[in-house]
Amino acid sequence: MMTVNLYGIYRDLVGGKTIGLEIEPNGTTRQLLAALVRRCPQLRHELLDEHGNLYAHVPVFLNGRNPRLLSSGLDTVLTPDDMLSVFSPIASGRLNVEDIQQAVVQSGQEE
Repeated sequence: MMTVNLYGIYRDLVGGKTIGLEIEPNGTTRQLLAALVRRCPQLRHELLDEHGNLYAHVPVFLNGRNPRLLSSGLDTVLTPDDMLSVFSPIASGRLNVEDIQQAVVQSGQEE
């Protein structure tokens, strides 16, 4: 069973701090987020856009690391002991990890 820790407004929306979810073997972070939304549909519009993709402004961490920065991104395969943490967005400007990652890639192409 996978553990999802929720923080900020998400705790209020689901009425708790953690949720245990079952996922298929070789399930991914993206699939775990989809399972979370199926279990707690009130999170759908808070976490996912109209195409089912995680909003860029929603901070998530897989075992303390940002999965968006891992080589497989949100398609990183999970193990039963993994823990996903979902934090409320922090309004500190428009800069997000995808912007930084794209800038790094572009700077490498310009050389």
